[in-house]
Amino acid sequence: MQKEVLIKNDGEVILYPFLFSSTESDQLFLDLNDSVKWKQDIIHLFGKTMPLPRLTAWYGDEGKSYTYSGIEQHPEPWNSTLKSIKSKVEEISEVTFNSVLINLYRDGKDSVSWHSDDEPELGKNPIIASVSFGATRRFSLKHKISKKDKVDIDLPNGSLLLMKGETQHYWQHQIPKNYKLLDRRINLTFRVIKPV
Repeated sequence: MQKEVLIKNDGEVILYPFLFSSTESDQLFLDLNDSVKWKQDIIHLFGKTMPLPRLTAWYGDEGKSYTYSGIEQHPEPWNSTLKSIKSKVEEISEVTFNSVLINLYRDGKDSVSWHSDDEPELGKNPIIASVSFGATRRFSLKHKISKKDKVDIDLPNGSLLLMKGETQHYWQHQIPKNYKLLDRRINLTFRVIKPV
C-alpha cells in the first residue's frame, strides 16, 4: 500500500493516501453522515463561551470516556460502519483501538486550532489513527521547539494519517479554516484510552 513518511524526527507521522477506494469512501461518508449522533459542544476559551467550530461525536468501548478542552465525552456504542473502518485501520496500524473521536467539518469555516493530543488518558506515546472522508482539507504540523519545522499536507477522501511515537510531545497540529470550501468532511481519530 502506498505510504508517505511526513515526519521521522521527534515522532513519526505517516500518510496512507488511499486506504479506502473512492467508491468505498463516498459510501462510508454517507453512512457516517446519517448514522453518527452528532452534537455541538461548547468550549470555554479566554474567558468566553462559544460553540466548537465543528460537530463531534465520541464512540468506543464501554467506560472509555475522554476529556479535552474541558469537554467530557462518554462513548456511544460502536456501530457496524465504525467497526468496519476500525478493522481496516487496525490492520495497517497493528494497534487495537478502543475509541474514536469523530469530527464533522460542515464547510471551510469549521476548523480545529493548534493542539497536541496529549491528554493523560491517552498514555505516554499515543498512537492516533486519523481517517478522512469527504472534502480534502489541509492538515498542518509544527514543531513545538524548532518553529521552522513545519509540514502542510492535504488529506484526501479515504486517507489514513498515523501519528506515532513522541509526535504529541514535540508537534502540534491543526485543520485551518478555508473560506472558499463549501463541502463537508468527516474525520475519525482512533485512539487507545488507558487508565489514568
